[in-house]
Amino acid sequence: MSKNRVTGVILAGGRARRMGGEDKGLVQINNQAMISYVIDALHPQVAAIVLNINRNESTYRRFGYPIVADDLAGFQGPLAGMAAAMARVSTEYIFTCPCDGPLLAGDIVARLFAAMTAEGGDICVPHDGDRLQSVCALIDCRLRESLLEYLTGKDRKIEHWYRQHKLVLADFSDEQRCFLNANSPRDLEAISTHLKGSRQHEGH
Repeated sequence: MSKNRVTGVILAGGRARRMGGEDKGLVQINNQAMISYVIDALHPQVAAIVLNINRNESTYRRFGYPIVADDLAGFQGPLAGMAAAMARVSTEYIFTCPCDGPLLAGDIVARLFAAMTAEGGDICVPHDGDRLQSVCALIDCRLRESLLEYLTGKDRKIEHWYRQHKLVLADFSDEQRCFLNANSPRDLEAISTHLKGSRQHEGH
């Protein structure tokens, strides 16, 4: 695949209720903001990166990437962030991922693109062997009008919209850990341990 066809969209626009409302992208792990790990993993895989955020704009601007806020008010979930991003990118596809998944695989975009192309899909999402990881998705930007129409209704379930189109699942059962995200202090500890282990491994 050509990475020039994909813009990475890091979704950091939620309320993070399970973390007491703390802005998860800015939570520090090993003295580094969680979103910075995601940026580092995603940057080599895509043509450009945008950050979907709805608060703390001045802090997020320090990372040096364009900011895209939801067009819909009221923290309406990942689909609202996806729609806003599609309106502002110049690539054929977006790849979306959460700001609190710092163990993102270094080849996830290429693997999703290969699976999507092989089956002629519109959307490709990883399956970790147990469940669909629906916030990590490669999406054809031509679906924007469909998404905007879907968002005029009350349903905000990602998979319901995905299944209106040709959805391809990519097998990521070998990379389950890359979907670990931070919903509790225990999750943060587990992610910190993985990150420390990865860095020690890289040092050898």
